[in-house]
Amino acid sequence: MFGSNMLEVAIGVIFVFILVSIICTAVREGIESWLKTRAAYLEHGIRQLLADNAGTGLAKNLYNHPLVFGLFTEGYKPGKTSGPPALFAKGGNLPSYIPSKNFALAIMDIAARGPLTNDVNSDPNTPVISLDILRQNVANLGSPTVQRLLINAIDSAQGDLNKAQANIEDWYNSGMDRVSGWYKRSTQIIIFSVALLISIGLNVNTLTIADYLTKNETAREMLVKKAEAINKQGLPDTQTYDSAKAELNSLGLPIGWAQLNSNADANSLVGIFFGGIIGWLLTALAASLGAPFWFDTLNKVMVIRSTVKPHEKSLEEASEDRQAPVNKVQVATPDTTTPVVTTPVVAFPAIQPAVVATPTISQGQQPSVADDDTEVDGCDVEATDKTNDEDLPPTRGGVV
Repeated sequence: MFGSNMLEVAIGVIFVFILVSIICTAVREGIESWLKTRAAYLEHGIRQLLADNAGTGLAKNLYNHPLVFGLFTEGYKPGKTSGPPALFAKGGNLPSYIPSKNFALAIMDIAARGPLTNDVNSDPNTPVISLDILRQNVANLGSPTVQRLLINAIDSAQGDLNKAQANIEDWYNSGMDRVSGWYKRSTQIIIFSVALLISIGLNVNTLTIADYLTKNETAREMLVKKAEAINKQGLPDTQTYDSAKAELNSLGLPIGWAQLNSNADANSLVGIFFGGIIGWLLTALAASLGAPFWFDTLNKVMVIRSTVKPHEKSLEEASEDRQAPVNKVQVATPDTTTPVVTTPVVAFPAIQPAVVATPTISQGQQPSVADDDTEVDGCDVEATDKTNDEDLPPTRGGVV
């Protein structure tokens, strides 16, 4: 398991990734505000959705409708008709976003009253749009593909005009999901390119930074404190390029080319350049994931660190497995510092064994084996009146 030091190094590197990602996102937004590439992708997606690749039919009528025309200035100019827009395509004066409600109402109005805006379809006495009027005038769309889709939306609405409008909005939103996918992929490529240029230009080498934090405890603790602060406050909604770059420069990390000796020879410069390719690529790949991704990662690493740090400071707990007690004889060690109190010994009189008198045997008498109970059981009395066996009465009962 990683120790707290390794986790602190990871926190410091992630904090650098967040700042670099903010810088790259700010650069990307600056490019977008200048080129308006999002508008170019939206216009291309609408032409694909309305089956008008040239932009001379229904797509043109949609952009010229008052519900959409009010979102941008000047007139409608279709984009490139061959293939998807380029990475740095220019959207011109077109809108970068069209609400789904405006799109659906514009399609329904074109179908019911025609594409042109004149005195006839602008008259207040014009019939109110209904499902029957939409079905009768669906040919005004001028696109068989969209006409069939509108009829399907009317049929599935079951007589509810609002439901038909919602069906058209769902169709538009699903088409815009595909356009968002195109734009996100192009943005990923642009951000990676920008991140690679910034990594090389500012010399933000992931490997060098990680090695520096491993050896420098002071810098590591300072980055951890900054990361804890941003983790509590949350990722800032708006942070400019200048503020993020100033924060990055204030960290005191080995970033930039100032540490290189101006008198370094060409061989050392070449070695530094090719040695930093992996670190620059890692920084660029990390920055292309975006600041929100690394902020979520920082939260998870902070949680892991909060569990690892107390564990390293505390001792290992004993096992809770119950074992059978082992009887051990403990020998007390005498304490030589405490005076020993001696108890006087009381002498008791010795117990003398009882003396048993031994009977004397006269000459001519047989010695008899007798114990203490001899006189009691009468074993030593000689029998004088004896009865022979044949004189005994016969037995009765029992076993013969």
